[in-house]
Amino acid sequence: MLFRLATLALLILYPIAWFAPLLRASLLPLFGMSEITVMTGLQSLWQTDPVLALIVSTFALFAPFMKCIGLALVQWNLLDVRAMPAMHILGKLAMADIFLIALYITIVKGVSYARIEIAWGLYLFTACILASIILGILIERNMRTQPSANGSKA
Repeated sequence: MLFRLATLALLILYPIAWFAPLLRASLLPLFGMSEITVMTGLQSLWQTDPVLALIVSTFALFAPFMKCIGLALVQWNLLDVRAMPAMHILGKLAMADIFLIALYITIVKGVSYARIEIAWGLYLFTACILASIILGILIERNMRTQPSANGSKA
């Protein structure tokens, strides 16, 4: 039951993380800081590079959320346990966005006129992805050791 609640919590926390401020940035110390979220970043990206925006949308939004939906379906016996390898692949794809964010921060910090501050949304977003990976591992282990609803080993 704890796994089910954690998975459902992730389905609520992911959309919050998408709109939460990931970082605050300004070009010069004299100007105010602009908050950057996953959604504002994607909006800017859609205007300049739609192909890259589609790729980032897939990794930042769809992959982690689809993994959580898949885990919930497996937990409620609405999807076969054999789908768990696909959940692992989705989880690995979802980690790509953390790498991209870290790369962007590193690049921008290298510019002497820019100022970057990490915001709470980056920690929430990272925690959601890490929790999803850990949950996937724990659920798969639990499914292997527990008899499934039809009496066979999962």
